[in-house]
Amino acid sequence: MDWNQVCDDPALKDLPYKIELNEWGQIVMSPASIRHVLFQERIASILKSLLGHGRVLQEFPVMTSENVKAPDVVWVSDEILAQVWDKTASPIAPELCVEVMSPGNTKAQQLHKKMLYFDAGAREVWICSEQGDLEFYDAAGKRERSAIAPKFPGRVKLD
Repeated sequence: MDWNQVCDDPALKDLPYKIELNEWGQIVMSPASIRHVLFQERIASILKSLLGHGRVLQEFPVMTSENVKAPDVVWVSDEILAQVWDKTASPIAPELCVEVMSPGNTKAQQLHKKMLYFDAGAREVWICSEQGDLEFYDAAGKRERSAIAPKFPGRVKLD
């Protein structure tokens, strides 16, 4: 199955799951808890308040070397968005990709996705723990803070 078929299949519309494709074209569905969705929304909200340009989006489809993945939150520049707006899945990763941990994920899976996003062109990847702690990465490894959003806190709190 390819990403266009997934997007066109009426049986896959409005599912309460994040859908991605693995390297064999099989659908991978990740159920999201309310806590996961709240962290996703909070991260997006903080990013919007800190970055006055580009777009903060959720579940943005990115074509990786292992098929389509959908980071929970992304920040994408206007320049990249102008290049990919008419695609079903972006062949270029947004500059910033954020994954929020869920009970169904392992850290190893998230670290693997991190490498896929870097290979697709991301400048930073963040991983948010189930407690709201953030790890910031660039292609060289773990960072103390984000270079894209240096004022972003190291921990996100749900109010």
